Amino acid sequence: MDLFAGLFVSDFETSRSWYERLFGREPAFLASETEAVWELAEHRWLYIKQDPEHAGHGEQTIFYDDLDAMVAAAADRGLEPARHEDYPGGVRKVVFRDPDGNEIGLGAGIG
Repeated sequence: MDLFAGLFVSDFETSRSWYERLFGREPAFLASETEAVWELAEHRWLYIKQDPEHAGHGEQTIFYDDLDAMVAAAADRGLEPARHEDYPGGVRKVVFRDPDGNEIGLGAGIG
C-alpha cells in the first residue's frame, strides 16, 4: 500500500522551511515549484502544496516508535507543540500547528 497525504499552504517557501524543521530534513523531491514531498516511511508520503484558498484546514497524525525523541528533535529545531493529548490504552499525541494552522499530530502507543 502507498499513501500520499497532503496539506494546502498559503506560502510555499515559509511552509517548506517549517516542515523541514519538523522532519529534520529537506523534501525527498519537489513535485512542482509549489509542491514538496517528504517520504516518512517506505511508500508513505506527506506533501504540501501552495493553495491559499484552502490553506489551514488540514489535519494529519503520524505515529512514531519514539515520540519523545521526535518531539525533542523538533524542539531543538525551534518548534514547540500547541498541545499534548493522552488517550486510553497509553496512546499519546503531540500537536503542532504549521504557519497556516494545519494540525500535524505526532503520536505513539498504537499496537
